[in-house]
Amino acid sequence: MIADAALLARAEALVRAYAAAGQRIATAESCTGGLVAGLLTAVPGSSAVVERGFVTYSNEAKAESIGVPMDLIAAHGAVSEPVARAMAEGALAASHADVAVSVTGIAGPGGGSDAKPVGLVHFGLAVKGGATRHVERRFGDPGRAEIRRLSVAEALTLLEEAVDLHRPGSPSGETI
Repeated sequence: MIADAALLARAEALVRAYAAAGQRIATAESCTGGLVAGLLTAVPGSSAVVERGFVTYSNEAKAESIGVPMDLIAAHGAVSEPVARAMAEGALAASHADVAVSVTGIAGPGGGSDAKPVGLVHFGLAVKGGATRHVERRFGDPGRAEIRRLSVAEALTLLEEAVDLHRPGSPSGETI
């Protein structure tokens, strides 16, 4: 596991916040290979919060496990906004979770191109009854492990924002 103490502390806080909100999480991970789910499930009591995780590393797994259309992957590539959104929505639909986060990117060292360089990662966040969010990050090429660690941290940020916005009495009062 590439988690550090700060990431583990954030995961612990997330598990507490989601448990308090009565919300459950699903993950759909490609380049992180299950690290987000692994970090969350390292926290005692996470079984009340982590509903399931999908490691959808291959295009076939994305299609078969969480319903990402192969024509979407063919048109945009696995590392793209439409696929990240479809992964999050598919994980939500294929689970009993309230919130789903997805990660798809190029961790390197190879596999990048000018249009999609190493370090490009797309994230999706789907919330029951809310709009699906997308975030794109370009982490550069600090190495495979660091890209994956930064991706886990970004996925946690999205989950933190979702529980804050989904709580009754939140500043916006709306779900995302």
